[in-house]
Amino acid sequence: MRSPIKMMILTLSLFLGWAGWAGLNALLNGRPESTYAPLSEDKGGQTMAQKIEKSDKEWKTELTPEQFKVMRQCGTEPPFSGKYNDFYEKGTYLCAACGAPLFSSGTKYDHGTGWPSFMGPLSEKNIEYRDDNSLMMHRVEVRCAVCGAHLGHIFDDGPAPAKSHFCINSVALNFVPAAPAKTENFAAAGGPSVKDGERASKTETATFAAGCFWGVEYKFGQVKGVLSTVVGYSGGRTKNPTYKDVCSSTTGHAESIQVTFDPSQISYDELVRKFFSFHDPTQLNRQGPDVGTQYRSVIFYGNEGQKKIAGQVKAEFEKKGIFKKRVVTEIIPAGEFFKAEENHQKYYEKNKIKSCSF
Repeated sequence: MRSPIKMMILTLSLFLGWAGWAGLNALLNGRPESTYAPLSEDKGGQTMAQKIEKSDKEWKTELTPEQFKVMRQCGTEPPFSGKYNDFYEKGTYLCAACGAPLFSSGTKYDHGTGWPSFMGPLSEKNIEYRDDNSLMMHRVEVRCAVCGAHLGHIFDDGPAPAKSHFCINSVALNFVPAAPAKTENFAAAGGPSVKDGERASKTETATFAAGCFWGVEYKFGQVKGVLSTVVGYSGGRTKNPTYKDVCSSTTGHAESIQVTFDPSQISYDELVRKFFSFHDPTQLNRQGPDVGTQYRSVIFYGNEGQKKIAGQVKAEFEKKGIFKKRVVTEIIPAGEFFKAEENHQKYYEKNKIKSCSF
């Protein structure tokens, strides 16, 4: 009877050893295998992308050295260095190697990590996923399904409800701007009626506070339809405060930005949504490393229409659970706006540095 008992003990030991290794592997890697379906699976009858196959020698003649390093050798561009990281025009992002459409500007958001971030692809048929166990960790690599180019990785720390965070290298993308909206469509929606090719003379103003105004101004300045931006101080008690006064947290002002925009190109609703994507509205009296009431999150409405829209967007985001914590953004009437000193205007463009937490 000794031999069968030994065999049973040996079998049990092997099983327990395998189970322990699987548990340890899951603990270290976060998950034992990718939860994203590979492209080879039939996704609801979608037409599979036609493959483009070329040798490394051919790709080297078509791509820049940086593109080749990222797209063919799975490299990564330095954070905050890519041309599309702080880029918010409307349009479509294509694979820089083969031109396959990959992402829409409508799903792009600022994750704060230093690379372009998207909530989802334009079409799953042009994206494929691979397990990546390099760097002693488990990640899910994102590739172009058409040419096999490395694009970046996908994580599960994005906005709710899907929480998908496609972290993509700028160098792996090209951008095609959206065609201008026809003016008759805007007129039909209640906007000013203008002839084709003419620009509506009407402009509107919006005022926001979302942390350090240097970075916030830069982000709004990249939005199509924004005509001009001015940074200053709003919501306080002191007349004509200085930057030093406001930083003392004794004046009640918030570092703010006044945006002049063309409503035929971008609506106030869209601006409010941009505002929420440009910062973390769940942080009270701070934004990243900047602490103080001057860095609070505020929408200063100029009329009842703006108040209604701001409230609706905030309520929508809270209902959908877009943010994991309670939104603390204030929605209050716009009082007097005091323009900040000239050295603070267009600070990012003047100094060519990335400031604050953006």
